[in-house]
Amino acid sequence: MPRTKALSLAATAAAITLGLTACGGGGEDQTLDYGYVFPETGDLSHLGPPQISAAKFALQEINDAGGVLDSEVPEIMSGDEANDAAKANDAADRLIDQNADVILGAASTDMTLAIIDKVTGAEKMQCSGSNTAPDLAKDNDTEYYVRTAPSDLLQGPVLSQEIASDGHQSVSIAYRADDYGEGLANATADALEENGITVDYNEGYDPNAPNFDSVVSDIEGADSDATVLVSFEEGVQIITGLIEAGIDADQMYGTDGLNDETLGESVGGDDPSIMEGFKGTAPGSGEGFLDELTAYDEDLEVFQFAGQVYDCAIVTALAAEQAESTDPTVFVDEIQAVSREGTECSSFEQCRDLIREGEDIDYEGASGPIDFDGKGDVTAAAMQVYGFDSDGQHSMLGTQEVS
Repeated sequence: MPRTKALSLAATAAAITLGLTACGGGGEDQTLDYGYVFPETGDLSHLGPPQISAAKFALQEINDAGGVLDSEVPEIMSGDEANDAAKANDAADRLIDQNADVILGAASTDMTLAIIDKVTGAEKMQCSGSNTAPDLAKDNDTEYYVRTAPSDLLQGPVLSQEIASDGHQSVSIAYRADDYGEGLANATADALEENGITVDYNEGYDPNAPNFDSVVSDIEGADSDATVLVSFEEGVQIITGLIEAGIDADQMYGTDGLNDETLGESVGGDDPSIMEGFKGTAPGSGEGFLDELTAYDEDLEVFQFAGQVYDCAIVTALAAEQAESTDPTVFVDEIQAVSREGTECSSFEQCRDLIREGEDIDYEGASGPIDFDGKGDVTAAAMQVYGFDSDGQHSMLGTQEVS
């Protein structure tokens, strides 16, 4: 064969190899690419900033430690779920087209239901830090979806115990009529009844209704000792209506959707003290992590689900390290393994170093123990009880580990 032809064939082979590497063909320098589908706009937009900041913070920590498989993780690709199925699907399409290996989100259970088949069908790893509907994992039989947020089957009993410890004997529950609202409301109702507390009212409402006067009227008519609201931002209108009807905030309880540091101002305006005594439960994050996240993003005012999203990014990166591959079809098999039954570690760098030393690891997250089961659910979690003091200021009243 002439030398010039041999060189040409060699150059062609090299070009093909480089092309496969650049297109995700498994080259040693292939990067782990992240994208997110979070609410940048829409009625859940208050949940966007803490999740976006937590994801970026996690990637910065990964890169500060040398990246994944010694390659820097690129800047995260963005997508807006907007609490709108069509927009969430458009965002997922773009991230898949951009060859994201891991998609964080969606924040809303309904938006995850809108995109999960598309994302996991493309064999992309999807991890949500805020999906809590009890039946989500059961109804979606795929190894490519996991969630670091605990099922509402874990949150309901904690909320019930708090209500019981406050001495209430009867409760009304109003919930947004979606998978999240119904699942958490029913889990709470079951736990209340197991504690001997009567559930007088347990009804859903349209979260997009022009007003919630009928919800307020129904709760007022039930004349219960306490009220539970499974709401997002629309809950502000319901709380305001209940207070105007003569029901005090210390008779009200919320869940993670109302765990908002600015809730006092949203309800009371210049008098946030009107929220004194309001309590709720939510998946928690360690105070040390929240201090670090605040230092990273000083403008954050809401922190709900930040720790869980951070853990999504770290645990998927550790799975890639253990699999020695950034290909989701390969590292998906290590997701459960890095979360349980090994040497405990709590940062990407620490865990990565143990992996390279041949250790089995058990990543203990910023949000608490992860311990994925075979369906991608966490089997244990740290649950936070939050409340509002006499000045209407949000505070953490305690944390309970549940399993």
